[in-house]
Amino acid sequence: MEFILEEIDGEIMVLRADGGLDASNAAAFIKTVESMASGGINRLIIDCSKLSHISSVGLGALLRLHTRVAKQGGEVKLCGVSGMPMQVLSMMRLDRVFGIYPDIDQARLAFAPPN
Repeated sequence: MEFILEEIDGEIMVLRADGGLDASNAAAFIKTVESMASGGINRLIIDCSKLSHISSVGLGALLRLHTRVAKQGGEVKLCGVSGMPMQVLSMMRLDRVFGIYPDIDQARLAFAPPN
């Protein structure tokens, strides 16, 4: 699995997850995101369009990330989730915890303040 920083747009960081999120890389994922977010960015979009699988350890990593970012007043949004990862998120009812959007643009718009 690779985690590729796609862009930082103002206060929003977009990170692409490529491959799977499981016990072999969950700790590295958290460490990578936390080090990037320590610079004051507390709005994070994880592009899951290339996420092929996610294990229970991967789900735990996402939840820990969500909790840590929320404590800083931020939010984690997921986009492009499909197939097995979406089924797992839905089955575990995590689609109610994370904002899940079809693409990066819609996830970015969800960060916009309400009118």
